[in-house]
Amino acid sequence: MTHSPSSFPPRLALTLLAMAQLIIALDATIIFVALHEMGVQLQINAQQLQWIVSAYTVAFGGCLLLGGRAADLLGRRRVYRTGMALFALASLVGGFSNSAWLLIAARAVQGIGAALLFPATLSLINTLYAEGAPRNRALAIWSMASAGGLALGTLLGGVLTQSFGWSSVLLVIVPFAGACAVLGGWWLPRDAAMPRGRSFDLAGCLTVTLGGSLLVTTLVQAPEWGWWAPRTVGCLLAAVVMLAAFVAIEQRSRDPLMQFALLRLRSLRAAMLLTMVFMSSFGVQYYFLALYFQDGYGWSALQAGLAFLPPTLVCTFGIRISEHMLRRRSPRQVLALGMGAGAVGIGAVAVALPVGATYWALLPGIVVLSIGQGMTWTAMWIVAGQGVPAAQQGVASGMAATAQQIGGALGLAVLVMLANAGRGAGAAGTSPEALQGLVNAQYGAVLFAVLGVGVALWLRPEKSGVVLAPALPRR
Repeated sequence: MTHSPSSFPPRLALTLLAMAQLIIALDATIIFVALHEMGVQLQINAQQLQWIVSAYTVAFGGCLLLGGRAADLLGRRRVYRTGMALFALASLVGGFSNSAWLLIAARAVQGIGAALLFPATLSLINTLYAEGAPRNRALAIWSMASAGGLALGTLLGGVLTQSFGWSSVLLVIVPFAGACAVLGGWWLPRDAAMPRGRSFDLAGCLTVTLGGSLLVTTLVQAPEWGWWAPRTVGCLLAAVVMLAAFVAIEQRSRDPLMQFALLRLRSLRAAMLLTMVFMSSFGVQYYFLALYFQDGYGWSALQAGLAFLPPTLVCTFGIRISEHMLRRRSPRQVLALGMGAGAVGIGAVAVALPVGATYWALLPGIVVLSIGQGMTWTAMWIVAGQGVPAAQQGVASGMAATAQQIGGALGLAVLVMLANAGRGAGAAGTSPEALQGLVNAQYGAVLFAVLGVGVALWLRPEKSGVVLAPALPRR
């Protein structure tokens, strides 16, 4: 049994959409606690171990526009179910991997599944729920599922790894992703007939996917390779060539993957900038705080993981605040307040970090930044969908999400360089210089948050919808 768009069950559909975001967020954090045991049991070296994380990031960031195009052209329900099935299959293969490269390949396929799921899910929300209170409510629930996934990942990863081994952190995803893939046939509205005369723009898809993947790879690996190392320069040049080819192809295409007219929307341009600075400020907190908790305070991995539970719960509260504020305030105001709270909270944490190994000294700053994080997350995705025609929602979501992934990789690379700037070549992670570098990185994150306030204030309502060129008729 399937539902037409007019008769789909809204609550059950939203459950599936929220589950997609929970699984994506869960998979991003559940793997960290298991990395040590993976390295020991599979005899994985440090570089291969990093690629267990990076393979997911690179595939996710590189394939988002492809996922958005697929959602718009092939149907959002089809792409949702395909993404979930890929996630389940890759998790199953990864859980039974007996070599580093098979595990890395499985993680890359998980990233492709996430790249299909994310824009399909977001475009479903933006097309199934009317702009205003219904859509804001749906996005708030979707955002809370993301926060829940991040919190659950740190805790579940530790419990499962300790009780059942590293493979369990991958296998646990299989039944949930598989069930969502099946239930999508009942609970999501039936896709419209695929438009005739539309092409998938294979050349554009290949060039932007390769270019995006190479760019994210460069940003992820450059701190380890060295910014002027031949591999880094070669990878970056290849990314530039591929992305330049993509632009040239799109300008000549009968049916382009991405209509550049979308960039006329100030709201979409602002959303892309906001997702970048969001990841460069809020998104780097797990990395730098986890290092400081363990290197500076001497906490165990489990203690560090538990330390992130309160911020995640407070972030959920920030999402609820955003939902209520958006009934009376514009997204511009909510975003400015959210990014401002982030700047204040991150700064307060940076000041408190050297005080000593006490969580209470950090808690005021953590509460403020977590509220700001929740407020910003919901509002920036509302902005990303404003004024975008329904037929282009998938690509627009992919554009904003691609900017998010690039912003996360670029912001982390810049802040890692800042953290290492005053650190001697032989300084250990627990040395005063290294710890002060982590604090300096937090101050850098404050500057990114302040930049986000400026982007939010630059945002203005669209005077009229963007006019897109119609698809050319078939030859």
